[in-house]
Amino acid sequence: MAKTDPRTVASLLREYAHRTSLRGDNPYRTKAYLRAADSLAVLSQPLDRIIAAGTLTRIPGIGEAIADIVRKLYETGTHPSLEKLREEVPAGVLELFAIPGLRPDKILKLHQALGVNSLADLEAAAKADRIRPVKGLGASLQTKILQNLAIARSGETQLHLHKAAALLEHAALALKQEHPEFSRVEIAGDFRRGCELVADLALVALGKKRTETEQSTLKLVVTDKKHFGASLLEATGSAAHLDQLRMYAAERGFALKPDGLYRGRKLVASATEADIYEALDLQFIEPEMREGRDEIERAARRQLPTLIRDEDLHGILHSHTTASDGTETLEAMAEATRRRGFEYYGVADHSQSAHYAGGLTFQEIAEQHREADRLNKKYGGKFRILKGIEADILVDGSLDYPEHVLRQFDFVVASVHSRFRLPEKEQTERIIAAISNPLTTILGHMTGRQLLRRPGYGLDVDKVLKACAKYGVAVEINAHPWRLDLDWRWHQKALDYGCIFSINPDAHSIRELDHMHWGVEMARKGGIPRDRVLNAMGLAALIAHFSKRKSTSRTRGKRRWPARKAVA
Repeated sequence: MAKTDPRTVASLLREYAHRTSLRGDNPYRTKAYLRAADSLAVLSQPLDRIIAAGTLTRIPGIGEAIADIVRKLYETGTHPSLEKLREEVPAGVLELFAIPGLRPDKILKLHQALGVNSLADLEAAAKADRIRPVKGLGASLQTKILQNLAIARSGETQLHLHKAAALLEHAALALKQEHPEFSRVEIAGDFRRGCELVADLALVALGKKRTETEQSTLKLVVTDKKHFGASLLEATGSAAHLDQLRMYAAERGFALKPDGLYRGRKLVASATEADIYEALDLQFIEPEMREGRDEIERAARRQLPTLIRDEDLHGILHSHTTASDGTETLEAMAEATRRRGFEYYGVADHSQSAHYAGGLTFQEIAEQHREADRLNKKYGGKFRILKGIEADILVDGSLDYPEHVLRQFDFVVASVHSRFRLPEKEQTERIIAAISNPLTTILGHMTGRQLLRRPGYGLDVDKVLKACAKYGVAVEINAHPWRLDLDWRWHQKALDYGCIFSINPDAHSIRELDHMHWGVEMARKGGIPRDRVLNAMGLAALIAHFSKRKSTSRTRGKRRWPARKAVA
């Protein structure tokens, strides 16, 4: 019997995972199956060789139990347990797993109560208002389904950055182990360009001769040293950037080909990307900026900025602890931040209206500030905990504490966490009102989007950016890979208006502190230099900035902000 290719095995394992979840099986087991399927989908070496060598369990997410399932799927194209599960629901029902936020129990109920057997059935049921009256489903779910159908279709083959990173890093490591003769392996494609969602998984390896293969969902380019730069440039993209670069080259008597830059029949540059740009008299264009916008024109004028780097950041702002909905104490989060080489940790737990997230009462604020003072004394000036809050922007645009409470914080992150469906005009006015509050320091996750889960709320982003520039409020680049908000496509407009930014992890655990890197990627993609980023300031400069804002806030404007009733 013919063996099953790894892409099909990954698909079958994913089906197995979804079908077990419909049965109500352990959700952690389902996640384990899905992680293993993702790893199989980007194998850089043949699956039959891995199985023959008995090294399946070296693949991330594959233990002995899953390895047995994978071997059976590979050898027979199915599994006895999978065949039994297939008798329970039609294959089309599995299409519903593409809808962000639609849980297995809801999928099963849609199937059983309404006969929904496909995405087309689901859309028809939602548009016919058949979901709303069903107990356990309701109007809210129906609205969410209608909103997220488009997301499901557009994001079918896309991965969040952190997931793509794990897959590509494993693929690169496996490739090096399988081919020790490859002296260099580089990640290319969407990921290298810092795209917020990754569809194009690609590696470029340095070998003795040039070849190009696609193994499962991974594109592998092997090239020699002479042509490495040209191959990396081609595999990185984007298509729009390469098209424009070819046109630019042709207008100057060159021909840019996949194996290098030519003048006539003579190869002019190919060993490095820098050589190719230099030969065209262009400033080097960083991978993140290669999107076919105006980067080539700016490079020709030598006007591309020096982009911010991870090492330019001196501290973390906007992070949560067990005081609200985080998983670690203030001390644990601060220590983890300090170990990562930062100068300061800005805690910003949720405010009192965020009941769902354990928002802080007045008493809890006082307790947290005493703890911060105790720890700061211990650090002796070598590290600093900054006292912040993520204050909810209420529906009238006021913040979630009265002025005398807000003044107790070093900084205030103002964020929307409710009433997402306000009309665009009202939502915009609400957020601008919060920005104009003299005690607002940072505007958090401006549009509220969650990638592949929900779109942002209706908002006039242009007006909001102008307000941030006017009042000196930093625009957050929320580094959580599910958010990456504000969208990088708005960054240049914000820079033009004079905005400053703050790259924040929105961390709820120690592990999530490392999300800062994804925020830096988005800032680089948007063309942001370090001198426009709040937390690229050293501790002394940042404290001076905060103090200046608080002192000028006493005299700026006459508006009286409504006092909010405290939660006891």
